[in-house]
Amino acid sequence: MTVSSMTGFARVDGATDGFGWTWELRSVNGKGLDVRVRLNGGFERLEAKVRDTVSQHFKRGNMGVTLNVVRTAETSAYTVNRELLAELISIAEEFDNTSSLSAGTIADLMNVRGVLEAVEAQEDEATRDARDDVVLGSLNEAISQMAAHRAEEGEKLDAMLRGHVDNIEATVIRAGNCAAARGDAIKERLKRQIEELMDAGKFEPERLHQEAALLATKADIREEIDRLKAHITAARDMLTKGGSIGRKLDFLCQEFNREANTLCSKANDIELTNCGMELKVIIDQLREQVQNVE
Repeated sequence: MTVSSMTGFARVDGATDGFGWTWELRSVNGKGLDVRVRLNGGFERLEAKVRDTVSQHFKRGNMGVTLNVVRTAETSAYTVNRELLAELISIAEEFDNTSSLSAGTIADLMNVRGVLEAVEAQEDEATRDARDDVVLGSLNEAISQMAAHRAEEGEKLDAMLRGHVDNIEATVIRAGNCAAARGDAIKERLKRQIEELMDAGKFEPERLHQEAALLATKADIREEIDRLKAHITAARDMLTKGGSIGRKLDFLCQEFNREANTLCSKANDIELTNCGMELKVIIDQLREQVQNVE
């Protein structure tokens, strides 16, 4: 499976038995799957099936689904409201008793609202169900088109995400190679800090041991480096697996950021501080792109 974006568009036209229609699907980022359906032409009855079909193919995204229906052939009969027409003729004759009504005048009266009305032709349930199946079949075509578009956008996302992960890895390696992060440097710094504590006053051996352990913990960033490397491996595994990984990647970005914050808090020289700040910037860029992943 590949990484899929939540952004996409699809449009499919169809026609059968005097009906023509167009499906339009639009998708943007969303925390979950939110499907908004607009159906016209008497096809509102299909809404539940449309929602179910869409949810079978997509897990996240704000999805707008629109069906526009037009009649491509006459499917209606017409009835004349004779009482209303007779009343209109009577009114017209009051204004012109000297001449008979022309055909043109009758045509004008027919255009009055309520005189000529369309009556929908009756159809059996089997005919309606068959047409519904054809219309829903073209929805599946639109969904396939949407999935392909989201996958295409996902390929671009995948390249950007992998680039950000590579940059995180390079920065983590730099941080691990900083002079302040080496064991001998930590030992020397710890020795100096203990000497400063001793000069400041007398400490009991147990208290001195506790302070030394605390200083050592604050100075050692190896644990943070190891966790960051583990997160890098996890991110690459997710991208390789693909599918609906947006939520997992977003959580992983939070873990990345937590370790970067700890690294910054432990940094005691400019080089290590710069690495920590650069990490935070790259992680923020990664998380921004992750918001587009399904």
